[in-house]
Amino acid sequence: MAARKVELLLNKTVENLGLIGDVVKVKPGYARNYLLPHALAEAPTPEKIEALKSERAKAAAEMEKMRADRAALIARLEGVSIKLVRSVNDQGALYGAVTHRDISDQLAADGFPVDMRAVRLGMTIRRIGSYSCAIVFDRELRTEIGIEVAPDRTLEMYARTEEPSAPAEETTEEPAAEQAEAKPAKGKAKADGDVATKSARTRKA
Repeated sequence: MAARKVELLLNKTVENLGLIGDVVKVKPGYARNYLLPHALAEAPTPEKIEALKSERAKAAAEMEKMRADRAALIARLEGVSIKLVRSVNDQGALYGAVTHRDISDQLAADGFPVDMRAVRLGMTIRRIGSYSCAIVFDRELRTEIGIEVAPDRTLEMYARTEEPSAPAEETTEEPAAEQAEAKPAKGKAKADGDVATKSARTRKA
């Protein structure tokens, strides 16, 4: 049988739970181990609820503004790609994996203030290459960005593939077609000489 939830009044805004002044229902363990010890909530009374009304209205206005700012930021992030330059070995493997903070810091440097908690990496990035990453503020405010991880130096294995191929060496040999044409001409000259010799012998006789 599921544990019965307890009803508490939030003294502070708790992410993914409620605003200050909200009356919420939570599991006893969550209340006992986290909310109550940190003075984030207490047992609700009409007087306490009334006392927090103005603070709740202020928190609601701030939350609405934050949501509008996040929606605008999500729109700006459409099609955005960031570049991270990292130290790598000769095979293109990073000496340290790309972290959520790395991505958050680079986004901020590029003019997109995204909290590290909104960065959702679907895989561990340990090599140079192109990747994608989700930015999620809530169920409706989310998008994907591109990530290009580049080496901090030119790698020999990649430099060799980009070198132009050496020009073909010149040859003095005649093309096969020309050699084929030259052979019949030589045979024809020999035949003409044999006919001339035979005619001379006939006249002498």
